[in-house]
Amino acid sequence: MTKAPLITPVLIAGCVILMFSFAVRASFGVFQIPIEAEFGWLRTDFSLAIAIQNLAWGIGQPLFGAMAERFGDRRAIITGAILYAAGLVISSYAITPGEHQLLNILIGFGIAGTGFGVILAIVGRATSPENRSMSLGIATAAGSAGQVFGAPTAEWLLQSYSWQTVFVIFAVVILLTLFALPFLRSPKLASKVELEESLGTVLIRAFKDPTYTLIFLGFFSCGYQLAFITAHFPAFVTELCGPIDPGGMLAGIGVTTTSALGAVSIAVIGIFNIAGTLYAGWLGKRYTKKYLLFGIYVGRTIAAAVFILLPITPTSVLIFSAVMGSLWLATVPLTSGLVAHIYGIRYMGTLYGFVFLSHQIGGFLGVWLGGRMYDLNGDYTLVWWIGVGVGAFSALVHLPIRERPMVVQAA
Repeated sequence: MTKAPLITPVLIAGCVILMFSFAVRASFGVFQIPIEAEFGWLRTDFSLAIAIQNLAWGIGQPLFGAMAERFGDRRAIITGAILYAAGLVISSYAITPGEHQLLNILIGFGIAGTGFGVILAIVGRATSPENRSMSLGIATAAGSAGQVFGAPTAEWLLQSYSWQTVFVIFAVVILLTLFALPFLRSPKLASKVELEESLGTVLIRAFKDPTYTLIFLGFFSCGYQLAFITAHFPAFVTELCGPIDPGGMLAGIGVTTTSALGAVSIAVIGIFNIAGTLYAGWLGKRYTKKYLLFGIYVGRTIAAAVFILLPITPTSVLIFSAVMGSLWLATVPLTSGLVAHIYGIRYMGTLYGFVFLSHQIGGFLGVWLGGRMYDLNGDYTLVWWIGVGVGAFSALVHLPIRERPMVVQAA
C-alpha cells in the first residue's frame, strides 16, 4: 500500500496564504507608536482598535468555517481577503480612534477568512490521518514564518514611507495570495440539507460535552498572551529595555535602537515558533495532546514570570523571545488536532472556529487591558502578571479533558 505523501499542493497553498496573512497581522504592533505620535492618541485608543480586530477575528472564525463548509473553501477565502484588504486601505484614510476601531472589524473578519480556522480545516480534510498532526503543525509554522518577516518589514518600510502607504502595500500583498487558490482542492461538500442536519447534530453534541468546554476555556490564555505581546511588546521593549551596546552583536547587525529591537523581538518569536510548532505537530502524533498542552502553558507561565522579575535588557528580551517563540503557536496544531480527533474532521472548521472564539476573547482583553493599564499606571506590569495567571489557569483546565473520539474517524 502506497504511503500518503506529507507535502501536497493543498498544504503548500495553505501555507502561502497563512504566511502572508500572518505577516501583515503580526506587524500591527510596530504601527502603534507612529500612529499614536501623529494623532496624539492615548495608548488605549490604538490598543482598543487592535483588541476589536482580535474580537472580530474570533467572531468571524466560526462564521467563515461554516461558510467554507456550506459554500466552498475558496469563496470563504476570497471574501476574507477582500475584507482584509479593504479594511487596510480604508484605515489608511482614518484619522480618529473611532474610525480605526470600526475599520478593524473589517480587518478582523478578513483575518478570519484567511487564517487558521479555514485553512487548517482544508489541510485537515485533505490529509491522511497518520499525517494530520504534522500537516497541521507545518501549516501553523507557515503563519510563524510570516511573523518572522512581517514586523521587520513594516519597520523597514516605515523608514521610507508613511504608515498609510505601508497599509496600502500590505493590502496588495493580501490580494496577491489569492493566486494560491487553484491549488486548494478539498473534498466535495455535502448537500445543503445533509450539511444543515449533520452540522446541527455535531454542534449540539460538542456543546453538551464538558471536554469541549474545557478546550474552549483553555484556549483563552493563548489568545491573551499572544495578542498582548504582538500588539504591545514592540512598544514595551522600546520604552523599558536597557540601552543597546554600540559595540555589541546587535549593533553589528544594524539593530541600534530599542525600537528596532522591538520589531526584531517579534521576528525572533516567529523564528523559534517555526521549530516549536513543527515539533509540537510531531509530538501530537505520538503523545497525549492534553498533556502536551499542559506542558506548553506551564512553560509560558514560567517564562513570563521570570522575564518580568529580572532586569529588562537586550539579552533578556532576546532570550524571552526565543523561549516564548518555541511555545508560541505550538498550541494550535495540538488544539485543532484535539478537536479533529474527538469530534471528527467533517465540520472541523466550525468546531475549531468556536474554540478559537475563546482565543480571541482572550486576545481582545490582552490588547485592550495592555493599553488601558498603561494609560492608568504608566507601565505594563499589572497586565503582564494577569497574563501569568491566566496561563496557569489554562494549564490546569487541560488536565480533565477526555481525549477519546466521539465519532468514527474516516480512514
